[in-house]
Amino acid sequence: MKQYDIAAYIWPAYTGDEMRTRIFWPEGMGEWQSVKNAEKKFEGHTWPRKPLWGYVNEADPYVMEMEIEAAVDHGVNVFIYDWYWYDRRPFLENCLNDGFLKAKNNGKMKFYLMWANHDAVSLWDKRTSMDGATVIWDGGIDRKEFERAMTRVIEKYFKLDNYYTIDQKPVFMIYDVPKFVKGLGGVESAKEAVEWFRSACVKAGLPGLHLQFTMWNEGVTNVSGVDGEKNVSARDFGSVGFDSLTHYQFCHFADIDRNYEDVFEDVKKEWAKIDESMPLPYFPHVSVGWDNNPRFIGFKPGIMKNCTPENIEKALREAKKFIDAHPSLPPLITVNSWNEWTETSYLEPDDLYGYGYLEAIKRVFLKEAE
Repeated sequence: MKQYDIAAYIWPAYTGDEMRTRIFWPEGMGEWQSVKNAEKKFEGHTWPRKPLWGYVNEADPYVMEMEIEAAVDHGVNVFIYDWYWYDRRPFLENCLNDGFLKAKNNGKMKFYLMWANHDAVSLWDKRTSMDGATVIWDGGIDRKEFERAMTRVIEKYFKLDNYYTIDQKPVFMIYDVPKFVKGLGGVESAKEAVEWFRSACVKAGLPGLHLQFTMWNEGVTNVSGVDGEKNVSARDFGSVGFDSLTHYQFCHFADIDRNYEDVFEDVKKEWAKIDESMPLPYFPHVSVGWDNNPRFIGFKPGIMKNCTPENIEKALREAKKFIDAHPSLPPLITVNSWNEWTETSYLEPDDLYGYGYLEAIKRVFLKEAE
C-alpha cells in the first residue's frame, strides 16, 4: 500500500499563552477571538461558524493529543508549523513547543517548519484591520540574526525523531523569499547564508538540509529589483540554494472570487506550468477555501465559493494523480490548512460540514488504499 505524506499547515495563533498576542487579541484566547466574534456580512454568507471542538487552547498538550489522533485517523500525517522570528526572538512557538511536542502521541506524525518571514502587520487586529496594514515587526533579518535564529532551529527541532525529512535531510520552508533575500542584502548574500545553513546542519551531525520555498505567482515570487541590476525570478531559486517548492494558498496565484471548481481548473494549469518550466521539483498543494472576512469589521471582497467536502475531495484526487505521475518525488502533498479559521481554509471540524473535509482526505488516501 502506497503511503502519502499529507501535510497540513498550522497557524499557531489559537492560544493566549504567548503574551505578545494580546496586542492583537486582548481577550487572551489568540485569534479565536476573531472567530468567535465573526458576523455574517451578506445574505448567504456562511459565517459565523463554530468549531466542533470548541475554542480550545492548541498550546495544551491534551488538546493536541486529541487533534493528533483525529489527524492521523483521517490520513493527515504531517503538520507544517508556521514559525516566526520577530524582534530578535521567536513568536507563537507555544503551540508547537507546549502543545504538539509535549503531546504523548506526537510520535504518530511528523512535523516541519515554514518560516513565515513576512512582516507582522495590524491586519491581525480586527479593530484596525480595515485601516490598512501597519507594520508592527519587520520580517526581514540580516546575516548575523539569521545565523542566530537558524542555529536555534537546528538545535531545538531538526534532530527530533519526528521532524520531517526528505532523503534524511530536515525540511525547512521559507514563505517570503524576496523578504529573505532583501534582509540578507541581496542574492549573493542569500546564497552564502544558505551555504552556511547547510554546513551548520552537517556540523550538527545531520546529513544536510532540504530547503523549500513557498511559490506565489511569478510576479510576487521574484527578487528583481532587490539586488540592484540582477533579474532573479522563481525559476532561478535553485541557484540560491533551494531544493523544492510548493504553495501555501490558492489565493497567491489564482482569482479566488469564484466557485471552487473554476478556481481549481486554473490550479491544475498552474501545476502543469510549474512542472514544465521550473527546474526544481514541485509538491502539489490543495487549499480548502478562502474568505478572510472574520478578520474585518466591514466586508472584505474575495470569497471562494462552494468549498464543499466533495469539491475538496476532487482536488485531493488530482493532487494524488500528480504525485503518482512523478514516482521519483517523495509522496508529499501540502494542504491549507489544519486551522486557518479566519481565512476559512481549515480541516478542523465545524458546525457547517462536520468532519467532512477530514473524511474526504480519509476516502482518498486511506480507504481506497485498503
